[in-house]
Amino acid sequence: MKPLLLVTAVLEAGIGIGLLAMPSAVAQVLLGAPLELLAAVAVARVAGAALLALGVSCWLSSFDPQSCAARGVVSAMVIYNLGAAIILGVAGVQSGRTGIGLWPAVILHVTMTVWCFINLLVQPQQNLGQGRL
Repeated sequence: MKPLLLVTAVLEAGIGIGLLAMPSAVAQVLLGAPLELLAAVAVARVAGAALLALGVSCWLSSFDPQSCAARGVVSAMVIYNLGAAIILGVAGVQSGRTGIGLWPAVILHVTMTVWCFINLLVQPQQNLGQGRL
């Protein structure tokens, strides 16, 4: 599970920083159009902060990948990656205009969903439901 957590930490923190610093440029790469409204820029920056936080939680979880906390983070990543793949995929199908990074991002999120799910199935479920003293 450690490689998954480390790869996820780097990817999500990187995109999070990108959304915080240049939300319109990230939207241009993904969706083929810049963010024009102040509200859209603000929401994209909130998403960037959330992705940065997700990256930090994955990084910190990688120090104890067998913990219940790490399994919780990976479980949350299944939901996030599946949701991102669906949302971006629907945007790509509905829009006649997409950015160069949209379909690679969809494929990446589908791949990460499967990788997270496999790690949850394969990893032993030690200490689940038991507190540590």
